[in-house]
Amino acid sequence: MMENTGGPYLNTAAVTSPVGIVRLLQIMFGCTTFSLVAHQGGFSAAYGTFCMFVWTFCFAVTVFIITCEFTHLHSCLSISWGNFTAAFAMLATLMSVTAAVIYPLYFVQLGCYPIGCEVRDFRIAASVFAGLVFVVYAVEVFLTRAKPGQVTSYMATVSGLLKIVQAFVACIIFGALVNDSQYSKYVATQWCVAVYSFCFVVTVVVVAFSVTGKTALLWFPFERSVVVYTFGAVLLYVSAAVIWPVFCFDSKYGSPQRPGLCARGRCPWDSQLVIAIFTYVNLLLYVVDLAYSQRIRFVSHL
Repeated sequence: MMENTGGPYLNTAAVTSPVGIVRLLQIMFGCTTFSLVAHQGGFSAAYGTFCMFVWTFCFAVTVFIITCEFTHLHSCLSISWGNFTAAFAMLATLMSVTAAVIYPLYFVQLGCYPIGCEVRDFRIAASVFAGLVFVVYAVEVFLTRAKPGQVTSYMATVSGLLKIVQAFVACIIFGALVNDSQYSKYVATQWCVAVYSFCFVVTVVVVAFSVTGKTALLWFPFERSVVVYTFGAVLLYVSAAVIWPVFCFDSKYGSPQRPGLCARGRCPWDSQLVIAIFTYVNLLLYVVDLAYSQRIRFVSHL
């Protein structure tokens, strides 16, 4: 005779709650997207491979999340589940919007030649569902975000979500750096690379400690350290926001205008411009983060 230990074995709210329904839609739209691409739409080169990775990765992790919540297995994991799901939802939103832009930009065309009308239609359909994947992940971020006065996981707060965005923007900067940006030409631009790298590493460490729920085990006040780091990151990015444009676009060191002989996709000036733009983007993100981080309290066990 089996003894009832109290409480159901399955958590039906994992698939019937608003967040659960949104996650089911994520699985459905994600599976549809990469199935359309794999079946007939097709993909090639690094851009197509990245898009396929995004859709399959987000699909797999979402299936894992729903399975763990439906079966209560997440209670057996030694991580902060609330921080993990909030961080992943934000990351998936950023990755899926990137794929939703890249795939139609490089693979969709209005005419049938030379790929054929059937392949074109599959690619258009895949692009539509890729957009829906982004929408449903953005909806999850909206539903699970921290409300004013609510006790919730750090990664669900504005400051926590911004940490994911900051790291993602830094990855875009790194991608432009390795694309023939000529950052090693001056010591000043090498300093900027050091700023991007340092802030990225520390931001990832903050996210890692929050997701693993180990902040309470540290011998120093993690909450105050994060605020101090964010202030330092603002100062570092201010220096990069001044130095990088000067040494790349001033006529004394670089070129104020795009050289006419630069090949598309392999022009150092283009990479330098991308880095400059996203340097200012991340600076703004760190400033907003600093403003919000002074009004929150860490809860590592949610």
